[in-house]
Amino acid sequence: MATFDVREARTHLSRLLLDAERGREVVIARNGRPIARLVPLRPRGRRQFGALRGQVRVPDRFFDPLPESELERWEEEVGAAPAGHSRVAGVADE
Repeated sequence: MATFDVREARTHLSRLLLDAERGREVVIARNGRPIARLVPLRPRGRRQFGALRGQVRVPDRFFDPLPESELERWEEEVGAAPAGHSRVAGVADE
């Protein structure tokens, strides 16, 4: 594990990234005190479609129209009702 001060790390960042890609751990220090660690990322495995089948249940009420008070809060925060919802009860936007 190599330690570099912030100035050195800034100057040699590309080289330090290559070191990390090769599995080497790099510590970045400020005034001799370690503050960050640069380590290689492990690739994420592929997501498996349906991996949670049977473990998660969405209640039927999830698909009910939002109450007027909730729609008003959306409009206040983002300026419009959420996609697929209309201010007219029972009518979905297209």
